[in-house]
Amino acid sequence: MNKRDFLAAAIAGGLALPAATAAAATRRPARNIARGPALLTVTGAIQKGNRSGLDPALDQLMKKQGVNFERAYAFDFRALTALPSTQIRPTLEYDEQVHALRGPLLLDVVKTAGAMLGDRSKLVLRALDGYAVAVPVADLRKYRFIVATHLDRRPMPLGGLGPLWAVYDADRFKDMAAKPLNVRFATCPWGLYHIEVQ
Repeated sequence: MNKRDFLAAAIAGGLALPAATAAAATRRPARNIARGPALLTVTGAIQKGNRSGLDPALDQLMKKQGVNFERAYAFDFRALTALPSTQIRPTLEYDEQVHALRGPLLLDVVKTAGAMLGDRSKLVLRALDGYAVAVPVADLRKYRFIVATHLDRRPMPLGGLGPLWAVYDADRFKDMAAKPLNVRFATCPWGLYHIEVQ
């Protein structure tokens, strides 16, 4: 085979590979698995799951915080930002300034995981630092909590208030706006990484 024939065969093979890969991708059944690193794990009373139970060797943070589950639904950043988003503009306690926060409604997130929500349901919202708070679904609905993924149009970094924050617009509700800033967000863990549906 001469050099020119070799190059022609290599180019033809290189063009065939992406086409074959694309064809194989269309034949594969769709799997409901996070493609990137999981940022949020939903457990408890859910009907769907895309990951198995707690791995005591590899799920160290959850294990240390007493989280246990047989089935879970994990969301990566892409899955969360693919859900319809809502923007809020609360005054934050940290700098007493109004900021734009954007993300899906928290109840839409857990419904995507097949959450079984009743009138007395609660969600335990757990942060990376171990802070956990149980919030009645009625309050999450009333105050329109979101899972914020963006702060002032930018993805929230780990080490700040992110990468996820369960939060609402306290300024819009008279009962909350009447409270001092430092107590308005007691049910709003930043660094959110786990939700248990109870």
